[in-house]
Amino acid sequence: MLPRGERRGRAEGGGAGGRRRGGAPGRAAGRGGGGGGGARRGAMAFIHRLGLNKFFRLFDPIVRPIVNAGPNHRLEKCVNTWDLRDAAKLRTHQMCFGYLDSGADDEIAIARSRSAYADYECHYNVLAGNSPDTLDLKTKIFGRDVNLPFFMCPTAGHRMFHTLGEKAGAAVAREKGILFGLSSLATTSVEDIGKEHPKEYPKVFQLYLWKDKGLNRALLQKAREHGYDAVALTADFTWFGNRERDTRNGFSVPPNYSVRQIVEAIKRPAWTWDLLVNDVYTYANIDKNVPAESMAAFINKQLCPDFNWKDAEWLANEWGGNLSLKGVVRPDDAVKALDHGFNSLWVSNHGGRQLETAVPTIDVLPSIRAAVGKDVEIVIDGGVMRGTDIAKALAMGADAVGVGKAYLYGLAAGGKPGVRKAIDTLHVELERAMGLLGTRTVEELKARGPELIKKRQTSEWPPKDYVVPKFEEDKGPGKIAIEEAA
Repeated sequence: MLPRGERRGRAEGGGAGGRRRGGAPGRAAGRGGGGGGGARRGAMAFIHRLGLNKFFRLFDPIVRPIVNAGPNHRLEKCVNTWDLRDAAKLRTHQMCFGYLDSGADDEIAIARSRSAYADYECHYNVLAGNSPDTLDLKTKIFGRDVNLPFFMCPTAGHRMFHTLGEKAGAAVAREKGILFGLSSLATTSVEDIGKEHPKEYPKVFQLYLWKDKGLNRALLQKAREHGYDAVALTADFTWFGNRERDTRNGFSVPPNYSVRQIVEAIKRPAWTWDLLVNDVYTYANIDKNVPAESMAAFINKQLCPDFNWKDAEWLANEWGGNLSLKGVVRPDDAVKALDHGFNSLWVSNHGGRQLETAVPTIDVLPSIRAAVGKDVEIVIDGGVMRGTDIAKALAMGADAVGVGKAYLYGLAAGGKPGVRKAIDTLHVELERAMGLLGTRTVEELKARGPELIKKRQTSEWPPKDYVVPKFEEDKGPGKIAIEEAA
């Protein structure tokens, strides 16, 4: 039977093993936030252009509690990340949830990124004397002290999922004392994030390399001025991934007002009310005055598909601070990055959204750690849905773990309370995992990792003298006879 993560991935439309269709041809298909609706885009935002959103806003104090009663109740009942995903699906417009939830092509890479964690087993110590009072989850990321060894990855377009957008995640990060990541394609500006997450709190700015070097310089200067501790250069987005679920769902930025999308909007009143009463969202770090529908074409033209190591080195010299290469899955690229001005490595396969069947990041993490040594900072993301996943990643060579979909499901399910629930859930699960493993600190977990976390069915497991439990039918249910392994 497939692990839960892979079963879920395959159950969704377009998932691995499901119906296959060809995506839109060409490199630019869907770029800048999805395809569909090219001829219709002039009519997309007529509600806002006519100012009707200001009229609807008059009724917000009455309508908002009503349309959010169901979503808020579902959020209260969530007990893990998968529950948050289910709640997000029921609150968010189909095409926006599909954008959040989907992966490339047949969605094999995203399913494997999650299920790969189940291939690593915990060889825990007992009677370690652990209690919640003895655990210390504090560590350092990009030179800054943080309360937890995991953080919110920089991801695009948060206001697509909830009107609070990136502000919700930044506020929760401040509350929890953890790192927050902001994307170049965020729908909240660097300046506005600074109000929720000021200079004294740790944060990382994610950058795509644009053709216009002046734009790159301007974004780096904004990051300096607002106290960002590091920049992460995304290197695996030079060619847009084929996300077929977006094509099937008619995804566009902003949403078009076709009959199909109106019907889907009626099914999700809380999400739709957010859309109706608030201003059109923008790619705020590129130009906060230009709607996303107009900015998408500009972004398509500006993304630089052929940038190389020389360009990356130019960026390192321009920034001059902590710089992480995001998208590394090979030891040779990891070593090369260190030779070209990067002092941090970000092991990532873009959440399984770019190259189909890309290797799960947890599988390549140990080889990258071995290639660069113990002193180089390594961040990992991809497929993290549980606190045990975070514990395994730390034990196998990561210094910090980024979560993306896990907290975005919380955002889509219920705004800031949803993000808070996502982070709290992972925190509690990580504490439980460390306590039961017999480790008290992040440093101890990292140091003892090889003895605590091992891949199943390798040369080291099972050992030659392992005693295999075997059920015997004549013993009745629940009776186990132990048979020596051959």
